[in-house]
Amino acid sequence: MQAEDYQFFQTHGYVSLGKIFTADEAKYFLDAFDQDRANYPSYWYKFGGHQTINCDSLASTPEFDQLIRHPEVMIPLQTLMGGLVCFSEICIRHMAPYDDQPNQGWHRDRPHWFDHPLRMDYIQLMVYLTDVDQTTHCFSISPEGIDQEVLGIEEQLDRTNGLDLHGPAGTAILFNVSVLHTATTRITQRERKTVQIYYGHRDRPFLSNDSIMPPTLCLDHPDPEVRAFYGVLNGKTRTYLERTKAENTDTRQELTVEEMGKILYQIDTENRKRH
Repeated sequence: MQAEDYQFFQTHGYVSLGKIFTADEAKYFLDAFDQDRANYPSYWYKFGGHQTINCDSLASTPEFDQLIRHPEVMIPLQTLMGGLVCFSEICIRHMAPYDDQPNQGWHRDRPHWFDHPLRMDYIQLMVYLTDVDQTTHCFSISPEGIDQEVLGIEEQLDRTNGLDLHGPAGTAILFNVSVLHTATTRITQRERKTVQIYYGHRDRPFLSNDSIMPPTLCLDHPDPEVRAFYGVLNGKTRTYLERTKAENTDTRQELTVEEMGKILYQIDTENRKRH
């Protein structure tokens, strides 16, 4: 990350890393996405009326760990966060062709954390697995600088109009989840496929109960740094570990992806994440 990239983030609340994948990587992750949707439909559910998502893709398709810790992401991520980071959540998302009214749902995921130089408690990596332009669904953001007053939704949009972020498959964007943003749903015959990953600070609370940190990563991985990266356990993960006796290798249950999915679905329904 160059100094001008950091400065851009300071004044806009986001930065595009450009196309971070090779052609082979782009195909690899798109194939992983498509196979996950085809092979594990029970992991997917409707979200926001215009998307279907799988927030436990580390359980259904562990290969997504390679994207979460992609070398083109980790250095700029750590530079922006200013220290050790941890995994918080992953959702792989599908937006289908659409012929109804265009839609936006502007929101902030979390309040600003003013103790941080960039007012940032959590950061999201948005990765486009398909080409995104003015004819497709896209990600939009209302740029916000660290020296600007935090406003309500309408006031912020009056101050800084929403900006549509386009790019070819493999484009990656890092943004402060406290900055106003939305998925923009357009009339289109094209699908949008994304991977959206949240990261946090290791000494801060976990973000959400949406994604499991699988025991293969948070408990058993041979690299202690990887275990620490996945080590800020949320309530969902702790409940899963208790129910499968996964904290003790002597009593741990060996489960299939489908069996894991049933347990995770039950936890989600108890947490009112799914119905």
